[in-house]
Amino acid sequence: MKPFSMESSMLTMRGVFYPTGYLFVMLPKLEDAETLDRNLRASGYSDRELMLLTPEVILGQIRKTVRDDTNPLPSVGSESDTVREYEKFARQGHCAVMIHVPSEKDTPRIMETVRSVPFSYAQKYRPLIIEDMA
Repeated sequence: MKPFSMESSMLTMRGVFYPTGYLFVMLPKLEDAETLDRNLRASGYSDRELMLLTPEVILGQIRKTVRDDTNPLPSVGSESDTVREYEKFARQGHCAVMIHVPSEKDTPRIMETVRSVPFSYAQKYRPLIIEDMA
């Protein structure tokens, strides 16, 4: 797995974290992330398609994309609430794995592999919708 690297394409026009085409999976322990990495590689996914996010990265790079001040523009989606959910888990020491899954037909197969490890939260970022993968 490669370390997380924020790209401008992972942000909405308002600057909130929204990595379209990615599955974002929160895991209680780093060991769970490493097991998921091995299981995904065994199923054909490569290192370039997997990114590890430590709790520190989630609490820093990801969390800072959400503004807590009063904003006169209403939010049209739940992306800020989703980031706050990631923050809640990261504060408990959870890490995350981001899996590039641009094809919707591959998502069920990938989720089958994700379910082989204990995960705490999983979201799929599709155009215009964040899908709960629980």
